[in-house]
Amino acid sequence: MRDAFHEELDQISDKLVEMSRLTGSAMGRATIALLDADLELAESVIEADQAIDQMRRELDDTAVDLLARQQPVATDLRMVVTAMRMSADLERMGDLARHIAKVARLRYPESAIPATLRGTITEMGHAADKIVAQAGSIIAGKDVAAAVALETQDDEMDALHRQVFEHLLGGHWDAGIQAAVDVTLVGRYYERFADHAVSVSRRVVYLVTGEWAQDGVELPGIDAGDDD
Repeated sequence: MRDAFHEELDQISDKLVEMSRLTGSAMGRATIALLDADLELAESVIEADQAIDQMRRELDDTAVDLLARQQPVATDLRMVVTAMRMSADLERMGDLARHIAKVARLRYPESAIPATLRGTITEMGHAADKIVAQAGSIIAGKDVAAAVALETQDDEMDALHRQVFEHLLGGHWDAGIQAAVDVTLVGRYYERFADHAVSVSRRVVYLVTGEWAQDGVELPGIDAGDDD
């Protein structure tokens, strides 16, 4: 009976990893659609978000069923409850990719991103790809050290987000109000995408250690500055 229970826990973990893969794919394609004004690609991202939403519903249903049938305790209980919260983060990440795709669709056949900011937005897309891929690996391996290190990748996204605002407020913006609004929203979507990935990583830390990771706080036995 317990073997079957732990198989179901493993299946939940596998679904979370798959959700991270789907959200990463969505964000990558949304970035291309945004920069290249690719309407077909934008529409595919918007449509595919339904699959991420459905996966979250299925995962949550499974978790609730396990809570009712197995009444888990200790680490098993943390796994079930934390999985539900991680699925919410990952589902929201999919929503943020969809929002970016909607901006691309709204401004078609033009690109919503002025030439002067294409480099920064491209970098934000790359940062998003890296951070969600790392989040998936952290979920799969329950890697606390990698989870703590993920904060550094979020710092990279925050720095890029600041670059967007520095460009907007630097006194040389000449792309108009509409573009300023689009860029402000898109920058926020990327920044929040990374924040949710960090939230996922912190939940993994809690799952493994029973303690919550906090900004600038190292957990016992974990050196956030260790590259080994």
